[in-house]
Amino acid sequence: MKFVYKPLGILISVLGGLLATQLFNRLWRVLPTDGEKAPNAKDRSASVKDIAIAATAQGAVFGVVKALVNRVGAKGFEKATGTWPA
Repeated sequence: MKFVYKPLGILISVLGGLLATQLFNRLWRVLPTDGEKAPNAKDRSASVKDIAIAATAQGAVFGVVKALVNRVGAKGFEKATGTWPA
C-alpha cells in the first residue's frame, strides 16, 4: 500500500507547505519587527536580528506544520484503508 500513499503523501506535503506559509505570514505580522514582510537573508536593509527572528519562526512553523500534516495524512490513510502507510 506504500505505492498508493506516495502520490497522496506528496499532495499532502504540498498543501502543508501552503498552510505553513500562510501561518508564518500571519505570525510575522504580529511579531515586534521592523517590517510587515519577513526579510530575505540577502536583503541589504534588513537587520540581522530580523533575519534571525524570521528564520527561527519560519523553521518552527514549517517543522510543526509538516509533522502535524504528515501525521493527520497517515491517520486518514489508515482509517480509509486499514493500513499504516509506513
